[in-house]
Amino acid sequence: MTRLKLVAMSLLLIAGLFLTACSTTNNNTPSAQDNTIQVTATTGMIADIAANVGGEFVTVNALMGPGVDPHLYKASQGDIAKLEEADIILYNGLNLEGKMADIFVRMASKKPAVQVTELIDEGALKEPPEFDGHYDPHVWFDVQLWMKVVERVRDAFIELDPTHKNGYTENAAAYLSQLEELDQYAKEQLALIPKESRVLVTAHDAFGYLGDAYDLEVLGLQGISTDAEYGLADVQELVDLLAQRNIKAVFVESSVSSKAIEAVVEGAKKKGHQVTIGGELFSDAMGDKGTEEGTYIGMVRHNIDTIVSALK
Repeated sequence: MTRLKLVAMSLLLIAGLFLTACSTTNNNTPSAQDNTIQVTATTGMIADIAANVGGEFVTVNALMGPGVDPHLYKASQGDIAKLEEADIILYNGLNLEGKMADIFVRMASKKPAVQVTELIDEGALKEPPEFDGHYDPHVWFDVQLWMKVVERVRDAFIELDPTHKNGYTENAAAYLSQLEELDQYAKEQLALIPKESRVLVTAHDAFGYLGDAYDLEVLGLQGISTDAEYGLADVQELVDLLAQRNIKAVFVESSVSSKAIEAVVEGAKKKGHQVTIGGELFSDAMGDKGTEEGTYIGMVRHNIDTIVSALK
């Protein structure tokens, strides 16, 4: 074999090895491996919608896991990478992810960055005077309003991936049917609480939509955002109210320190009024992955059952 032929064969072998390596590297990325839409959602509740509506056509990443407070959340470098790598970004808006707003604006020039609450009629949104002109972002506690979010996610997926329109439409319809049942469950169960006992006291005012939708009076020590400060005067005011109205139970939240509510319980005790902690509610984050509370439906059912058990 001539020297020229040996050189040519060596070059072909090197080229083949290079192409094989490139192919192996590319196939390690999720989108190349399973050809799914890469979705990055801010909260677990939104990620749960994306998984239910997207089904086999999407791969979903949630930035904020169990116990994480979105009001105070700051994006890490890993989060920025997930946003950069996503085909579509889903976020709540309404100032929930306040510290990330600029990031979503910047990302929107490169890919769809969808505020999932934008189909909700402004007339249905709560606008507490103490929240500096912003809407209350905790819309997921009114199941009927959250169904509008499902529709927005469905439409966003269809716009991005029209080939699978029928799949997204069918998945969304099935999930919406489950949410209709959940809404009815909440109405029936909370109606079991005597009218005079339908007072929900929590660390921060996250349950206003729940109260409006299902006829509960809701009181929070802090404001709509956990960014808000509370002081001894706020604790004392709530203690006095508990005593005056003979409220027997208050609730802690999974994503908020229990210190504030424990101060209320202790303050009531000093005034001779016995108050118990009725249980832990999920407010701004769902439970651990793989548990019932790690899904939106399971989270809401847990909250309803806990409230009814304590106040009934």
